[in-house]
Amino acid sequence: MLLVRRLLLALVLSFAGFGQAWANPMLLVDRATLQVLYAQDAGQPWHPASLTKLMTAYVAFEEVAKGTVTLDTPITISRNAFNQAPSKSGLKVDSTVSLKDALYLLVVKSANDIAVAIAETIGGNEANFVAMMNETAGRMGLTATHFVNPHGLHDPRQVSSARDLAVIALYIEQSFPQYLPMFRTGVVNMGKARLESNNALLEGFAGTTGMKTGYVCASGLNIVATVDRNGRQLLAVVLGGSSGRERNERAAELFVNALSGRLQPTGQSVLSLANAVGTTPVDMRPLICGKDAKAYVAAQEAAFPMGLEDQPTYLTDEIAVSEYTAVDLGRIRTGIALPRPRPAHMPMFTGTAPVESAALDDALRPSLTGTGIAIDLPRPRPADL
Repeated sequence: MLLVRRLLLALVLSFAGFGQAWANPMLLVDRATLQVLYAQDAGQPWHPASLTKLMTAYVAFEEVAKGTVTLDTPITISRNAFNQAPSKSGLKVDSTVSLKDALYLLVVKSANDIAVAIAETIGGNEANFVAMMNETAGRMGLTATHFVNPHGLHDPRQVSSARDLAVIALYIEQSFPQYLPMFRTGVVNMGKARLESNNALLEGFAGTTGMKTGYVCASGLNIVATVDRNGRQLLAVVLGGSSGRERNERAAELFVNALSGRLQPTGQSVLSLANAVGTTPVDMRPLICGKDAKAYVAAQEAAFPMGLEDQPTYLTDEIAVSEYTAVDLGRIRTGIALPRPRPAHMPMFTGTAPVESAALDDALRPSLTGTGIAIDLPRPRPADL
């Protein structure tokens, strides 16, 4: 293991010496056509960290659509939820918020306690909800993705890819556009607390419409971001950044290159991108949080200095961030242990094989058959007439 770590660091430093940064997964997609504009290791298995919460939110949106819960359903912080590691909402055990407020806290603050509380309420327990997440991933054709928890705190078995994370984001936009304001919100106010997003593009890159950031040592700093600008609808995924600066600037650079015409469609749909199924996910811990971190970050800064002090930056716009106010409803339990366990989750969607590659007019997908709701997505938008 020590030899592997030293070889990896040597490779990083050698790249930096030639003015080229260590290559982590990056993906840029035209959301209107689903065409790939840029892909670098987009199918490489990677730890998603808090990008996991994109799927947590999607499952919650589906359950609202099916009527099993509503946006007013109370979400209570159990002892198990409270005990999760930060980032957290600051709510106390037995405190309650509405599902709507909980979703804002999940997306903007990336609160791990809220992720567990949502899972326990909707699934009856965390394990059932995770089973729902994995069933949904199967219906979406996410062949590199497996979830173990609803928040993204590190587990070596929790894995996705840039391609799969882009597809989740596309499903959210096309299936549930009414919830997109959650992803473009920069601040949630709750009581005296001001809970801020880590997505710096929301306040520094004009046209940014969301979506989510994530970080654990094993993943580095991740982001899924969307931009609507100059008539273009773009989606970027950057995984494994050495810092928030690098992650944000690299995403912005992808957008700038597409908007300027330097990146053109590759002729491949994001749906047809192949995942490197069976490949071991990269573990960034030695380079992000280990003893080699200082040298690694220095190498990355030398190779990609955008956004450093006295260096140019892509985040030059001054944008007033959108704010939302959540309400702590206090303790509403009256001797009834909530959330109440439900029977073990039984998949509703059986017999659907994961889709590795699909044409744009194929039926991809997480349709809610039998519920009166049909969702065949993602799909390209019709050409303008």
